[in-house]
Amino acid sequence: MMMKEKITKIFEESIHVKQKTLAENIDPIIKVVKEITKVFKRKGKVLFFGNGGSAADSQHIAAEFIGRFQKERKALPALALTTDTSILTALGNDYIFDIIFARQIEGLGKKGDMAFGISTSGNSKNVIAGIKQAKKMGMTTVSLTGCRGGKLARLTDINLIVPSSNTARIQESHICIAHTICELVENQF
Repeated sequence: MMMKEKITKIFEESIHVKQKTLAENIDPIIKVVKEITKVFKRKGKVLFFGNGGSAADSQHIAAEFIGRFQKERKALPALALTTDTSILTALGNDYIFDIIFARQIEGLGKKGDMAFGISTSGNSKNVIAGIKQAKKMGMTTVSLTGCRGGKLARLTDINLIVPSSNTARIQESHICIAHTICELVENQF
């Protein structure tokens, strides 16, 4: 396959996955926007977490809320649980890697906050453990996944599932969903 054809194929796949994602997730996206807005208006915070590319997405989304997305406004309380290497390595070393998010949620979260777990497969053990801890504490839970949602989607109050099993296409749709949420939430402030 020629390089131009390959590039075209990649873009067309991404567009197709995003179109299917939109068709299947418009109502859940609206629910997430409304819930995050409620959390912020009652002085709660959103805790984002995931592994690898999903860890990077967690940081990206939290930064959009703390900084700004498209307009000047007050900082909105969001935190990525993927950034403190001392906490992550201490928990991974002293306990097990599976609890790195659950333990942070226990220490940093409270009822009225939101736990927002991101996993392309929907089966990341540490993300699932974080959501379970958040539910025990009475937090609203959201999952952003791919494939068929995995175990994670079945645990959360609201789930956003990208209908693809291709990790790259899932992650491309994840950031599109996240930017949509950021823009719509920001418009409330």
